Amino acid sequence: MCFHMQQTQSAKELQHRFKASFAKVDKYKAAIYNGFQFGEVPIITNENPGTIQLFHWGLIPSWAKDNSIRKNTLNARIETIAEKPAFKNSISNRCLVLIDGFYEWQWLDEKGKQKKRYLIHQPQHEAFALAGLWNNWVDKESGELQHSFTVLTTEANELMSKIHNTKKRMPIIVSKDNETNWLQGMTLIDGNNSLEAIET
Repeated sequence: MCFHMQQTQSAKELQHRFKASFAKVDKYKAAIYNGFQFGEVPIITNENPGTIQLFHWGLIPSWAKDNSIRKNTLNARIETIAEKPAFKNSISNRCLVLIDGFYEWQWLDEKGKQKKRYLIHQPQHEAFALAGLWNNWVDKESGELQHSFTVLTTEANELMSKIHNTKKRMPIIVSKDNETNWLQGMTLIDGNNSLEAIET
C-alpha cells in the first residue's frame, strides 16, 4: 500500500508541469507526507482540471459521522471501489495526486523486523501523478467543509513486487499522456513501467 510520499517541486515547477494554477499558492509547501498525519497534498480534480488544490489525504465519505474513517481510506483497491461503502459514491470524482516519489519498505525477514526503505521515483525525479478519488465532507459539529482524497492501488509490477514483497501492491501511476483521459473518466493506460527505486 502507499502511506508515505513526497513532493519536492516548487509551486512554479508544478504549475508548469501540469499546466494548472494553484488555487492558494501561499499555502503550498514542498513536503514528505505521512498518510497517518492526514496532511494537505496537491491534487487536480476532474471538477477543476485547470486548478491545483490542496486536499487532505484520507477520503471522508459524505455519510461519515466524523473524520475518524480517514485512517482506513488512505488507499483504495481499484478492483473493489464499486463495492466499498467508503468509495462507491466517489467513483466519478477522479483526481490526480501530484508527487515526485513514494516510499515503500522491503521486508528482509518473515515478520518484518528488518526492513529496507526505498524511494520510488521517475527518471530525473520529475513530478508525476497518481490516480485518486476525492470527496467533500461537511463536519456536522462545526459546519466546516473538508476536502479529502484517496490513492488508488493495483497489483504490483515486477519492480514493486520485489520491494513491496508482502502485500505486492502499488499506487496507480498515471502516464503523462493519459492524465487528461483519467480525469475525463476514460480507462487508464499503464504508466507504471518507468519507475526507478533507490534505497534510502
